Amino acid sequence: MDSIAAHRSSTLTHYSELPTAGVGAVVIGGDFQGLGIVRSLGRHGIPTCVIDDEPSIARHSRYVTHAVRVKNLRDEQATVDELMRIGKRLNLKGWVLYPTRDETVAALARYRKRLSEWFRVPTPDWEITKWAWDKRNTYRLAEELGIPCPKTWFPQSLEEARNIEAKFPLILKPAIKENFIYTAKAKAWQVNNSQELVERFKEASAFVPPGEMMVQDLIPGGSSAQQFGYCVLFTNGNAVGSMFAHYVRSHPPDFGRCSTFVETVDLPALEELSLRFLRAIGYYGLAEVEFRRDPRDGVFKLLDVNARTWGYHSLGTVAGVDFPFMLFQDQLGRPVKPARAQPGINWVRWVTDLPVGFHGLFLKRWGLLEYLKSLRSADTESVFDAKDPLPTIAEVALVPYLVLKKGY
Repeated sequence: MDSIAAHRSSTLTHYSELPTAGVGAVVIGGDFQGLGIVRSLGRHGIPTCVIDDEPSIARHSRYVTHAVRVKNLRDEQATVDELMRIGKRLNLKGWVLYPTRDETVAALARYRKRLSEWFRVPTPDWEITKWAWDKRNTYRLAEELGIPCPKTWFPQSLEEARNIEAKFPLILKPAIKENFIYTAKAKAWQVNNSQELVERFKEASAFVPPGEMMVQDLIPGGSSAQQFGYCVLFTNGNAVGSMFAHYVRSHPPDFGRCSTFVETVDLPALEELSLRFLRAIGYYGLAEVEFRRDPRDGVFKLLDVNARTWGYHSLGTVAGVDFPFMLFQDQLGRPVKPARAQPGINWVRWVTDLPVGFHGLFLKRWGLLEYLKSLRSADTESVFDAKDPLPTIAEVALVPYLVLKKGY
């Protein structure tokens, strides 16, 4: 804990030498999450630059000022080099960086000093960010802080995985998402016996570095039945903006890689646990802390900490907490009015929720009328906006790409 405290001051970078007039935001990643940032800021007249290495829907938004396609955002050094090159070419001095993927968060954290010479970088430096980025760090610190987590093993070899004594089914999941999810196209694998555990561990070892695969107790109930999130703009040890969310439906249904239908709720119990973790590491910025409620004991157990915007963050804007804009104001040293999301507000992403909905109908998890009623209750959609229609057209056109590339 001493090493954490020693680096807390690094989040308090002063930007007095950077301009404020005409300052905008650089959104790194142009999918629906990046689009939400672009729209949030664009509605306030803030210019935005979208940078992506994949087909982007956000680049088609009416609010985008610049859109740049680059070759690679998976490599940290390449990402930083591209950001500096584009920033200087387009004169984005003092603009605020918004990462949307974990690998970009790592790049900004590790190269924060260099990037801060040109940009405003809300991502804390690596000595803080590493506690959220690597789940091995997350779970070990959570245990030290008395925050409940699912029972987790950290096997360093196939032999150690083989010798785990636990009640099945279990989950095999990565400590670092990017080394697993792009190849497996999944967030985790369920294993139902020792043989499956060994076979899956061998499979993962072919593309995941040694020691990164974890084995975890499976909390029953499915990802959508018991999973919740605490979303926050955290600064100076306090939650300035906050929102509690229930992941009503996720895709895939059992180990959701992304939420497809989310509802704001009121769960103060999540706040104390989340703030305990964020305060311990001296965090600053936007974060989503994920929990699953264990029906066996009723306890909320920590699953993940995302040190960036999250997929459904645009729900906050409709519920009364405009997270990207609040962060922008804070980065420019302007006063930010505290806000908490109104419960009972719903968000849906049609392109992934429809397959999940029909899958649930097939498995008789819900009835047709129940599903249609939930859709009618949606207050906002992740992409569709009648005043900004082109991203919706672009997303529909990209459905085959999403299926092949990301397994949607």
